Amino acid sequence: MTAFYSARYQSTASSAVLEEKPTDPSPSAAAASSTATNNEEGSKLFVPTADRKYEYFTNVEFTKEGVAIIRFDCPNKVNTISFALSDEARQLWKGEIENNSDVKAVVFSSAKPDMFIAGADIFDIKRIENKNDLVGLIEEGVTFFQHMREKKVPLVCAINGPALGGGLEWAMWCDYRVCSDSPKTKLGLPEVKLGLLPGFGGTQNLHELVGLQNAMDMMLTGKDIRPHKAKKMGLVDLVVSSQSVEKDAIQSAVDIINGKLKPKKKAKSLMNRLLEDTSIGQKIIWNQINKMVQKNTNGNYPAPNAIIRCVQHGIANRSTRFENEREEFAKLAATDESEALIGIFDGMTQMKKNPFDNTVAVPVKTVAVMGAGLMGAGIAQITAEKGMSVLLKDRNDAAIERGGSYMRDNWDKKLKRKRMTKFQHNLNSSNVVGLTDDNPNLVEKHFGNTDMIIEAVFEDLDLKRKIVADIEKITPDHCVFATNTSAIPIGAIAEGSKRPENIIGMHYFSPVPSMPLLEIIPHEGTNEATRATAFNVGTKQGKTCIVVKDVPGFYVNRCLGPFLVEVSALIRDGVSLEKLDRSVLDFGMPVGPVTLADEVGIDVTSHVATFLSKADLGVRMDGGDITLMEKMIDKGWLGKKSGQGFYTYSNKKKGKTISPEVQAYVKTFVKQDLNLDKEEIQNRIISRFVNEAAKCLEDEIIDNPVVGDIGLVFGTGFAPFRGGPFRYLDQIGVANYVDMMNSFADKYGGQFEPCQLLKDYAATDKKFYNN
Repeated sequence: MTAFYSARYQSTASSAVLEEKPTDPSPSAAAASSTATNNEEGSKLFVPTADRKYEYFTNVEFTKEGVAIIRFDCPNKVNTISFALSDEARQLWKGEIENNSDVKAVVFSSAKPDMFIAGADIFDIKRIENKNDLVGLIEEGVTFFQHMREKKVPLVCAINGPALGGGLEWAMWCDYRVCSDSPKTKLGLPEVKLGLLPGFGGTQNLHELVGLQNAMDMMLTGKDIRPHKAKKMGLVDLVVSSQSVEKDAIQSAVDIINGKLKPKKKAKSLMNRLLEDTSIGQKIIWNQINKMVQKNTNGNYPAPNAIIRCVQHGIANRSTRFENEREEFAKLAATDESEALIGIFDGMTQMKKNPFDNTVAVPVKTVAVMGAGLMGAGIAQITAEKGMSVLLKDRNDAAIERGGSYMRDNWDKKLKRKRMTKFQHNLNSSNVVGLTDDNPNLVEKHFGNTDMIIEAVFEDLDLKRKIVADIEKITPDHCVFATNTSAIPIGAIAEGSKRPENIIGMHYFSPVPSMPLLEIIPHEGTNEATRATAFNVGTKQGKTCIVVKDVPGFYVNRCLGPFLVEVSALIRDGVSLEKLDRSVLDFGMPVGPVTLADEVGIDVTSHVATFLSKADLGVRMDGGDITLMEKMIDKGWLGKKSGQGFYTYSNKKKGKTISPEVQAYVKTFVKQDLNLDKEEIQNRIISRFVNEAAKCLEDEIIDNPVVGDIGLVFGTGFAPFRGGPFRYLDQIGVANYVDMMNSFADKYGGQFEPCQLLKDYAATDKKFYNN
């Protein structure tokens, strides 16, 4: 099963501002994480020696041709540009390059395998209280890059691995860029995903290399560019094998010295010249960009517009272009939106560490997935992609073929978009073996060597218990059993099991290949080895894992319960379906609740709401009428998958519309028309969401606000620029929110009464975050 919101949240948080459709969140999340490093870099005292003169660089090497090779080598696993690295770079340049007449060219490379520069150290920015101080610090960096060029010697980059954010900006100050064809090599400016812009000349230098349209697409989406596309668009000059990238960069430098090679920018096509180099053409481009930015951000994200302003200012005012860029950067760094987005990134970083004892974790080589539906096939896909052997089990060949077709279609799309090689495509396919009930002996043989079972069958307690009993007979004692239930308590599934200590919940979200969140749910009897193993497998699958308590609905769906009820309550109070969607969109969600109910499925949404209404939430599930969706199921209005839900989807040209029949049906549920304005609609629906999140923290269903924010941003699409429910509460003030909820409780009923934790925070003016 799935949570109410799907991967559509990515369209504003970590995906394309310019694209109509959301992109794969997994690389989006990875891109965001690769623009920063942890805040421990350089924390140990560095003592220079003859063998290691610098903390962030290896000793400079000089070739007989006069090429100085400067290799980045930061203390941590990845290279990142910090203020400390910048200081040392100036020291290195002044001491060994600036006045050295023997230096005829400089090559920037990396001493780390598969790693150029992953980006800037975001925590440098976070630590600076007065963001205006960033203007001077960035100016020092840009002045250094300009100073490098004043040496009047060729500057060449050898890029193998990520060159992101500040790493790509460094490369763009060079004359020539050589990059490897490694699948780990990617180039991009993902600052927009953190509410920032490229501050070290990126908004000015990029469009001069790749053209205005390509540059704006890169900066406004934060997308990664792969090597061959980078060469085609003029971002790099040469693509070579990873084994020879530094060697070829050095040879390129020598050839430039000798005049055999003359770096030149990629020529524009006639059409691009007409669009980009004329005032009329530029006007057309900016009009289209502005429309698309507004459509995809709804005005909630200031960074895209700041990027546009920087580029436009630089085109019109070259003398002040870098000064304007750093001033715009400092303004963005001081915004609540950037603080929130950086907070999400910080939370992602924290979630990467396994909180359990890794020394007792089970090594997992083979995973059996029970159920080849959309959830099971999605789980099988992401598992096979990470090199694990997958046994995909279902009733018959037809079910297995549907699951296999789903995976192949997804891999075919990646292959077509050059996000996957044919070899990797074939390897992924070979990692999956289909098994059916028709051959029990073969099932028993394969399952005898299985390290983990992930069950993804119907939400039926008896069925899940039967599967546990059957599986325990044919799997080894160490085999972990993970259930993908979205609401049923794990302890209930483990009742009667012979190995209850091996049972755990792993709640994926749909569509599995796109949604980045995974809830890990141990029950009271789950042992440490099972907990650690589940976390390791989830992380290896590319998921951001949060650990939550074993209660009905766990965390994400538990928060969605009151939210769903309030949707029906607002319909009862006269709010139209269109106004409901529009109000929630304007709050910052990627899609409205009515649209998402259709996309997820009315039957699935109704099941979650009904289950939680019968659970332990009490008055917090009052106030609405969820039979609204039950009767829609009886009519066959299951949502987009059936062509009819709240919206009608039969006419592709017109898009989704609300039919007269649905309008008439919904009106039968309206008890009164309160003529509510947008703000009250937003506050009523979002407060039910936020209050339940706080109640989950109060009841220790989640460990801390970071888990709470990551869970709802990644699992439900909670407005990313607000940082999640707890950062949102900090920004507007807990006391203010409690006052608003109390007024709603007086007006509408006890379902709006704030939980005790919120009352306590309000009384003491306490915040969930100290920063």
